[in-house]
Amino acid sequence: MEILLIEDDQRVAELIQRGLQEQGFEVMVAFDGATGVKLALNNSYDLVITDIILPNKNGIEVCKEIRTLKPDIPLMMLTALGTTDDKVEGFDAGADDYLVKPFEMRELLVRIRSLLKRYSKKAENIGFLLKIADLEMNRHTKIVKRNNTEIHLTPKEFKLLEYMMQNPARVLSKAEIAEKVWDTHFDTGTNFIDVYINYLRKKIDKNFEKKLIHTKSGMGFILKEK
Repeated sequence: MEILLIEDDQRVAELIQRGLQEQGFEVMVAFDGATGVKLALNNSYDLVITDIILPNKNGIEVCKEIRTLKPDIPLMMLTALGTTDDKVEGFDAGADDYLVKPFEMRELLVRIRSLLKRYSKKAENIGFLLKIADLEMNRHTKIVKRNNTEIHLTPKEFKLLEYMMQNPARVLSKAEIAEKVWDTHFDTGTNFIDVYINYLRKKIDKNFEKKLIHTKSGMGFILKEK
């Protein structure tokens, strides 16, 4: 397994590289954002890990560029920026996971393995077209429409809606959403899930008479026609 690490602190980069190499990973290091993007686009890596505060090009820009041109590569942010707004911005840029420094190497390893495992599972037995009422999602083109009106979603909003459309008319707990959409390490003590459900409601339901996203008090959320 080959990992690209984009980290400008040489000491931190060497520690992470050594720790991952001890677990059998091959690690290439880029010390600035522009170089990281170039390496990511010109080579085949199984995972990209990037800091946010980087010279030449910050991690948000790095993530967006890689996600746009290589949508199927796992992306993790590893940074000292740990506020809710920082995390939302990272996930909106296309990150699959977000780990705040300082961290323990064993947690990083668990997250890496989980991400690689999740990406190795391709949506078995699920078609690329999903439809509920007048809401449609094309999982190949990443286009979402309601009543033939295109709705623009961030990468994480898309993943959340995709999971809900794959599980229609079923109450999804915050714990399940955390595991399936944000991986098992998502901190359910934060309000991330409520924030993203609210984002979806504004885009999917606000301008339409029939509401599709519903809350089951004390239980979770459900996507259904009635």
